This record gives sequence, C-alpha cells and structure tokens, in this order.
Amino acid sequence: MSTALTRRPGLARIRTGRAPLRLVCLALVALVTLAALLAPWLAPYDPNEVDLGAALAGPSAEHLLGVDAAGRDTLSRLLLGARTSLLGPLGVVAFSTVAGLAVGLVAGWRGGWLDSVLSRSTELVFAFPGMLLAILIVSVNGEGLLAPVLALAVAYLPYVSRLTRSLVLAERSRPYVAAHQVQGHSAAQICLRHVLPNIAPVVLAQSTVNFGYALMDLAGLSFLGLGVPALTPDWGRMVFDGQTAVQRGYPLSAILPCALIVLTVVAFNVVGERWADRVARRNP
Repeated sequence: MSTALTRRPGLARIRTGRAPLRLVCLALVALVTLAALLAPWLAPYDPNEVDLGAALAGPSAEHLLGVDAAGRDTLSRLLLGARTSLLGPLGVVAFSTVAGLAVGLVAGWRGGWLDSVLSRSTELVFAFPGMLLAILIVSVNGEGLLAPVLALAVAYLPYVSRLTRSLVLAERSRPYVAAHQVQGHSAAQICLRHVLPNIAPVVLAQSTVNFGYALMDLAGLSFLGLGVPALTPDWGRMVFDGQTAVQRGYPLSAILPCALIVLTVVAFNVVGERWADRVARRNP
C-alpha cells in the first residue's frame, strides 16, 4: 500500500492546534485596524474633553471603561489612540521595507565591492540600538511622531536588507534567471519582474513581525514622555499618564492600554510568523 499521502498524526495535531490561535490573532488585528479607521465615529467623547468631577470614575453607563486621572474618557482615548499607535509602526515598516528591499536587491544581485560596501554600511547601523537612536533624535528635534519613526525605520532597515540579500542570492542560482539572461533581458528587468515577486512574500511576512516590534518600541518612547505630544491620544502615552491613577489605587486607565499593546504585538507576530511558515513550505 502506498504511503505517499499519509500524514504524520503528530504534525496534523500541531497544525490543527495552531489554527484557532492564528484565527484569533488575525481577528484581533482586523478588529484593532477597523477600530482605528472608525475611531472618530465610534468614540463617544472628544479624547481631550475633561470632566474633573468624574476623574478616576470606574466603568459606568456614561463612561463604559471609566475615566482617567485627568477626567478624560478612557474608551475614547483608546479608540483614537489606536490611530497613532498603528500609524507610527506603519511608517516604520513602510520605509524600512522599501529601502531594505532596494539595498538588498542591489547588494545580492550585483555582488562584488558594491555588496561589501552596502553590507558593511548596514552592519554599522546594527552597532546603534534603535531605541537609543530614536531617543537621541527626539531629544534634538523635540516632540513629534516623524523623528522616532524615521529613527526606528533606519534601525529596522538592516534586518530587511540582509533578508532580501540572502533571498536574492538564492534566486540567482535558479534556472529561470539564467534563461532570462540568455534571452537578453537586463538585470533590472529580471529583478523587478521575476526576482522581486518571488521574494516579496517572505519579506512582507517579516515586515508584519517587524510591525509588532515597532509598535512596542514607539509605545516605549511614548511611555518615556518622548515622541507624540502630551495631549495626543496614544496607548504608550496613556500608560505613562496612568501612573498617577495606579498610585492612587485606580489601575484600569493604565492596564487597558498596556493590555492592548501586548495583545496587538503578539497578534501581529503570530500572523507574521505563520505567514512566513506558509511561504517557506510553498517555496522550499
């Protein structure tokens, strides 16, 4: 009897067990993204509207998730804060992915001295921790989202470029590349029309994981009082502002944004890693 189609029971159980977690994380990513897009219509109050008489009030019919120490509605700030908390990592990932793809493609395809120069340059970036670089730039430029986003994008760029370079080196040895070269296609045509579409799924999967880490880094900067201005709704800033409430025995306004940060980071990491696993199985 042929066993070609027989599956290992243990592996089948593992994959079945992972499916619910993947679906839950995917649903959480979709829910957070949808909440960020619809935040202006879903938020019951202006996120900066102050009601000192209700400061540190618990959940109620008027304020479903309570009120922070400054008298601001927690639910409204969480919803509007989702926009800032997701927009920053999106900028980090977009810049680092585009620039990293370009650097990795050139380095992996051209090789030689150009590959050495680009590889050594990215290794220099590794010597500077991303958070330290972001703190330095924000300290010079003042509050704002642009400076930390650019700093972290530069810090994440080497990870994308090194992955891209290794993928391009593997693709160069495949028969279709030699076939297109024989047909007279230029290096740019081969890279953009054939190599790039083949490696893009792997790079995008890694960028999804990077999104979660960038969200955590930017939230850490906001918690330190850097990055976004004080009145801007942001999850990391809400954890920072919630310290006063925690000290007074009302931890909810700090716990909720902290929980959202953790759950969103985990969700993006699980989705990205699962995507990478699927791509790896399709392209061994």
